[in-house]
Amino acid sequence: MNSKLFRISLTAALSGFLFGFDTVVISGANLPIKELWDTSPWFHGTFIMSMALWGTVIGSLFGGIPCDRFGRKKTLFWIGILYAVSALGSGLATDPYMFSFFRFIGGLGVGASSVAAPIYISEISSPENRGKLGALYQFNLVLGILIAFISNYLLQGIGGDNDWRWMLGVEAIPAILYTIMVISIPNSPRWLVLNKGDDEGALNTLKLIYTDEEAHNKLDDIKAHNPAGQAKESLFSGNYKTPLILAFLIAFFNQLSGINFVLYYAPEILERAGLAAQESLFSSISIGIVNLIFTFVGVWLIDRLGRKQLMKIGSIGYIISLGMVGWCFYTGASSVLLLTFICVFIASHAIGQGAVIWVFISEIFPNKIRAFGQSWGTGTHWIFAAIITLITPIFLDSEKGIFKDNPWPIFIFFAGMMVLQLLFVLFMMPETKGISLEELSDRLSGKKSKS
Repeated sequence: MNSKLFRISLTAALSGFLFGFDTVVISGANLPIKELWDTSPWFHGTFIMSMALWGTVIGSLFGGIPCDRFGRKKTLFWIGILYAVSALGSGLATDPYMFSFFRFIGGLGVGASSVAAPIYISEISSPENRGKLGALYQFNLVLGILIAFISNYLLQGIGGDNDWRWMLGVEAIPAILYTIMVISIPNSPRWLVLNKGDDEGALNTLKLIYTDEEAHNKLDDIKAHNPAGQAKESLFSGNYKTPLILAFLIAFFNQLSGINFVLYYAPEILERAGLAAQESLFSSISIGIVNLIFTFVGVWLIDRLGRKQLMKIGSIGYIISLGMVGWCFYTGASSVLLLTFICVFIASHAIGQGAVIWVFISEIFPNKIRAFGQSWGTGTHWIFAAIITLITPIFLDSEKGIFKDNPWPIFIFFAGMMVLQLLFVLFMMPETKGISLEELSDRLSGKKSKS
């Protein structure tokens, strides 16, 4: 693989590191903030825990607009700024409303990142390496999750009652570094052709990926599928039903696996299993390590086995692990056994949905509406993530929660949803491995390929 292409893709994918760190760092601040401001379960769920996710919903739903108008690169730059502002503001917040506002700002960055980075990487890579390069985003995401867990653990005790401020504020350091790095990457060749008519700029970027002859042929192919003067089409014009349904379902099932529920509330879930507070934070690190290892496996396999095969493996792992976590809670099994099956669940996610979702959504929409299609898929993902995070305290709260005594029905519900995901994968999901974006566009719209 071209080393320059890898560096460019990795730089864009580092926004995933900030995504993962920002998403999970709140788990270490969850209980201290609840005690500090003595908020109700409804307020805590709506503002403290899920406000960032509502920002993510807005950022993902509207992230296609700056991606299309200003370009993927500029959007990624401003995402870094949002992360830095959010980290500093959250760490310095003096009341729950100010805290929620800055968490919302960070959420905007997360949402826009899940639109801009995957489509940028998909548009600069070749069919042969698009999967592994696209999955770098997820790899960095889970690396960010692991570093957030480790950071929370190491910063525990550094500032007494203000530990949580350090946990949140430290994110500003990688955010600023990322913002500086993204300045050096080129614009997407497909964006340059479609939005700027800059064939020369697109050709220069393509030459980073292909030989001169291949780059010229690729440019011709992009232009053939997107002729000059072609009118822009609405995402909901009726011509893109198949990719819209596919993007919705993969994003829907991603969150109905319970992955954000487990990652956001890992320490609290583990405390329910009998671990002390410090032990639960330390055990959360094991979850992050498993996530990272199996994401690496997913990245390695995605262009070998394909997206569909990984989703099959992940779905079966989900069903078994979630069923066993529910059984462990129901029977009062040991915390070690429970942690083991939670780690199996995390591994199943990492090798399946985690490795596939951002790559798959970024592949299935045509060039001319990819940014808005990505917004549709990621928006669906984050709406359900926000809803689940919002209502979790209602079910899990130790005093007023519906399942305050034992949360086993929650995990059985998630296991049932993963049976439905397996059916979706077997009967609806197409394989996109090794196919050019232009050819995929033709296949999913029912056109004969021009390639």
